This record gives sequence, structure tokens and C-alpha cells, in this order.
Amino acid sequence: MVGGGQLARMTHEAGIPLGIRFKLLSDTAQDSAAQVVNEVVVGDYRDLDTLRRFAEGCDVITFDHEHVPTEHLRALEADGIPVRPGPDALVHAQDKGVMRARLAELGVPAPRNRLVSDARDVAAFAAEGAAPGTGDGFPVVLKTVRGGYDGKGVWVVRGADDPNAAEPFKAGVPVLAEEKVDFARELAANVVRSPHGQAVAYPVVESVQVDGVCDTVIAPAPELAEDLALGAQEIALKVAHELGVVGHLAVELFETADGRLLVNELAMRPHNSGHWTQDGAVTSQFANHVRAVLDLPLGDPRCRERWTVMANVLGGDYPDMYAAYLHCMARDPQLKIHMYGKDVKPGRKVGHVNVYGDDLAEVRERAAHAAGYLRGTVVE
Repeated sequence: MVGGGQLARMTHEAGIPLGIRFKLLSDTAQDSAAQVVNEVVVGDYRDLDTLRRFAEGCDVITFDHEHVPTEHLRALEADGIPVRPGPDALVHAQDKGVMRARLAELGVPAPRNRLVSDARDVAAFAAEGAAPGTGDGFPVVLKTVRGGYDGKGVWVVRGADDPNAAEPFKAGVPVLAEEKVDFARELAANVVRSPHGQAVAYPVVESVQVDGVCDTVIAPAPELAEDLALGAQEIALKVAHELGVVGHLAVELFETADGRLLVNELAMRPHNSGHWTQDGAVTSQFANHVRAVLDLPLGDPRCRERWTVMANVLGGDYPDMYAAYLHCMARDPQLKIHMYGKDVKPGRKVGHVNVYGDDLAEVRERAAHAAGYLRGTVVE
């Protein structure tokens, strides 16, 4: 697995019961997964020679991020190394411009969008979407086509004179403009597909964002109409099939006030919106990703409990962790804590908790309390 973050750490954990030998290419020996994986190569994933040396003896290469250069992945494939997902699929998660163009070809619903060249072009894009007599078409959203995540590389532009209209272009990289969707909530459809075309779909979840970062995930999404739930799963399965995805695919969606679904982002790896599956599904996203990339039969994606809530633990002013564990575990014996071994930084994802049960309000309170206590923002 290329990338030493928490996704690799949890994927490695899922492979242990199958006796899978796991090899990791990590930026540093202190990265989350490097702390627990036996065979670690420390090196730069952007260097082709490093990738080739790492790939020697591997049956298959997969990833915990989308940042490996596409041309390097093609070189590995030319060397006879299976890469899953492959570069032809992964580029759609690497490049938002490529992704938007392909989804449009497939007829997949998405916000109005196009590539823009400068601040004046942003104003023109906004005006193109303005109904007669309704104003200038702002606000709009600008995104760098590569490299953004968790709110980074994203700007909301509220008018032609907004400084954010020029900010993205300073880096000299392509910029995508999108309409700012007035959505009711954010959803995520997670699916897994194997090389021979078997696919499974997890229940659609609601994803609650705070300051552009995932805070809470509710599985399944409460009060989601059955036709919308099935529609979201169908979109994700169609995208996985048409793009040739192998492994886990997360499709992040907007649910609009008038009952439409619009695709926001794609991720071709285990995803934060699927962390609930570790304790709330028959087969976790990590276990199914391992099965998929090894072309093993996929596992049951159904819920174990009526409700499961995942809450991220973000970096804060920590109390003693042992004391925090004593409190959280004694208060809620069913609580599942997953910490990543990361240095604490404000706003950084350093862990998550999973809570399940029959009463959604109670489950959400338990998850919020545990995440807050582990962060240090809840003291009782």
C-alpha cells in the first residue's frame, strides 16, 4: 500500500485475519501505518525509482491517497505490477476537471461547472448561471483541480470583487468553478468493486461537515427516501463500473431541497464516510477493499445495527489519554475507539469513535460525548 496514513493502518488491520503480508511505502517511519506495519519502506511516492523498488515482490499495489503521479502508475503497470485502482480510473479522483468531464459524458448529475482561467472568467461563469433579474450569479465555488482535500484548495467567491476570486490562480494550476449548491444535506454512497466485476453497495450515509471537515457520519442516512437511497447507490455502482474502479469508491453527494442528487466528489480508497463500517457493518470497507484488490469474493455490506454513528476526533487540547479512556469506556462499554497514533495538531483527524444502537438521538449523543472527551472539549 502506498501511503502511510490512518487508512493504510486500518486496511492493514483488516488484512491480518487473512494472513496477508502487508508492505508499506511511507513518507516517514512515524506515520500512522508505519507504526504498526512490519515491512515499511520509507521513501517519496513521487519518485518512480522508489516506487519500482517498493513494488518488487508485490502481488498488487493499492493506495491510501490519490496523489501518486498517473504516469508513474502507468510505468508500474508496464512493469507487470497490478495497480488497483488503475491509473485510468484513479485519474478521475486525482483531477476534478477530468472527473467532471467524464461524469458529464455518463449523464451523472453534478453541479454546473467549468474550468476557468482568471477572476474575470469566474465572473462570467457566475453570470452564465444567473436567472434573469436575480443578480450576478454569485456565490460560486472555486477548486484547484488537483491536491485539495478537507476544505483545502477550495474557495467560496461571493462577488466579483471578492479577493477569493483571484486567490486560486496564484498557484498557477488549473481551477474549476462550480455553482454553490443550496443543499439540504450531504450524503455519501460507498461501494466496492472487484476486478471480475462483482460489486457491493453499503447503505447510504449522511455526512455532517464542520468548517469543510467531516465531523459526524450517520448510517444509514435518517429519513432518506427509498428512491433517493437507491438512486445514490445506483450512481455509485454506475461510476465504479464505467470508470473501471477496483477497490473502494466513495461518492460524495448533495441532496437538494427539491429532492435531487448531485455528485460532489469521488475518492477511490477507503474513506472517512465509511469508517462506521468497522463496527456497524457485517464487512468493513477496509476488509472489502482488501478482498477487492486481491480479487477475492466480497463480503456482506449490510448494517449490523439499526443506527451507527461515527464521530471524528480532531486535534485539540488533550487531557491524559489513559484517563480519557477510563472515563469513555466506563461511561459507554459499547463504545469503539479508533486512534491513529498521530501527533496532535488543531483540527487534524487523530481518531474516530463508533457508536451503535436503536435510538438515533441517544447514539448521536454518545458519539459526540466520546469524541469531545477524547479531544478535550468535553470534561464530564
